[in-house]
Amino acid sequence: MRKTKSNFTTIVITILLSGSFLFSLSGCGRSSRSKPQATPTRVQSLRPQAETIITEALTDNDPSIRTKAIEVIAETKQIHLMPKVVKYLNDPVVPVRFSAALAVGDTEYLLAKKDVAALLKDRDESVRIAAAYALYKLSDKSQIELIQKAIKQRDLTVRANATLLLGKCGDKRFIGLLYWAMNDRYSDYKVSLQAAQAAAKLKHEKIYPKLWTMLISSYADDRVMGIRGMGALGTPEAKIAITTMLDDDILEVRLVAAEQLGKLNDNLGEQEVISVFEQNLTANMDEESRQRTNVLAALAIGQIKSKKLIKFLPKLINDPDKQVRIAATKAIFLYAKQ
Repeated sequence: MRKTKSNFTTIVITILLSGSFLFSLSGCGRSSRSKPQATPTRVQSLRPQAETIITEALTDNDPSIRTKAIEVIAETKQIHLMPKVVKYLNDPVVPVRFSAALAVGDTEYLLAKKDVAALLKDRDESVRIAAAYALYKLSDKSQIELIQKAIKQRDLTVRANATLLLGKCGDKRFIGLLYWAMNDRYSDYKVSLQAAQAAAKLKHEKIYPKLWTMLISSYADDRVMGIRGMGALGTPEAKIAITTMLDDDILEVRLVAAEQLGKLNDNLGEQEVISVFEQNLTANMDEESRQRTNVLAALAIGQIKSKKLIKFLPKLINDPDKQVRIAATKAIFLYAKQ
């Protein structure tokens, strides 16, 4: 996949946002089917181990691991773990504080309102706007202008984070600002894509053509972002578009398509995940590619939630790589919620 320059302060929405396609699948040989309900007994037996993994990840020396743990807790709504997350509002590392503030907002954890409000005085602007977002989700909209102003900053990290937050706010009145950020001459490619995904998160169907151009890009990472944008948009046309990506030449792209279809209650990509394990597709990969493939497979399992995929979770949750174990933990938490 194409390597793009990234700043650790920027929280990239590659897992959350997406868009929509107007495309016909007639004659492409696939039929959609709704996913069956999985029996969670075996998954429930893995939950204690998952709790241990995510708790240990919160205290990891690597800030990226702490950040991932916080994101999983927020995205799977593990409210009982939020008291632990609140402590990281004071973490010395900016992305960790940023993620902790987002978690308070995403889970609407009212008990941390005073704690997150204190971050409005944080030395880092991305953290300040994350606090404003959290307060917005806690029904205090008095600080929303901080995010609206931040999207016009020349600092592209701040601008990208502001587009993310406006998409997560859920208010379509912010569409105009997102289009401004998408087209402003000072925005870089990443900000433009982030703004498109944020618009998709707000269910703005007119973002479909922009997402379509991402899906037909020659770069795999663009296609991945387009798929996730389509998943966020969630229209029938977007779902069809995602389905076409199950025929992509790149395994990682196919796994993301399987994950996003799972989020839309369709297990059509199930076989793509099964093939990773039954055909041992990671056997000849370098360690980085193996890790990335297993993370994406775990994320897809968590969204598809079919009986056939449960058997792969014990292997993933015992993987030597922390990122893979965290992704498997997310899948287990999602299974347990159904």
